[in-house]
Amino acid sequence: MDSPSTVQELIRTFQDGGQWMIAIAIALAFAIALSLERFIRLYFQYNVDGPSFMFEIQKYILANDLDGAIRICNGAGNAALPRVVKAGLQRASRSDDQIQNAIDAVSLEMIPKLERRLPYLSMIANVATLLGLLGTISGLIGAFNALAEADPAQRQAILSAGIAEAMNATAFGLITAIFTMIAYTVLSAKANRVLEEIDEFGVKLLDLLAARKYRHSVEKGGRV
Repeated sequence: MDSPSTVQELIRTFQDGGQWMIAIAIALAFAIALSLERFIRLYFQYNVDGPSFMFEIQKYILANDLDGAIRICNGAGNAALPRVVKAGLQRASRSDDQIQNAIDAVSLEMIPKLERRLPYLSMIANVATLLGLLGTISGLIGAFNALAEADPAQRQAILSAGIAEAMNATAFGLITAIFTMIAYTVLSAKANRVLEEIDEFGVKLLDLLAARKYRHSVEKGGRV
């Protein structure tokens, strides 16, 4: 019983908000679509449990099984950290500078993918706020213009309609902006966390590979 009346009330509120409500609704639709796309990418496609992943990689490196470590990276799909680690492992026999260059190259390749479209969410939040303000101004202008030509008996209704249009547009614009800013903050924090793991575990990978080289050189010296 309550659901139909609630829906009808929302529809009536939307209609009372005037033409700018449509523009704000379009902005909200874009914000939801972008947020869902970025959420799937950052929390599923590009994400991996960094400490657990590096623990597995460390075991293979200490066992001198680089092929096994690379297989672990291949099994992680398109996750960002495994791609960076794989680039370093594939150059494990080269100098530290070459390993670092390989890690840096893939890291720089991943940064745009992790941050892609996030600035649009910030822009949509600002635009939604401004559209709400524009709806407010438009509603008040329309109300005062109509008051000048209306009969005294109709002025109260016209003024109420104009104020309702102004307030509804403002409220919808702010709701859209708040949702979008929250989504932007959460998704940006996740992207930064993935990048921090790439930096942290990239350094750890270099240290592991350097220790492996040193151990091999010591073993060769002992045999001689």
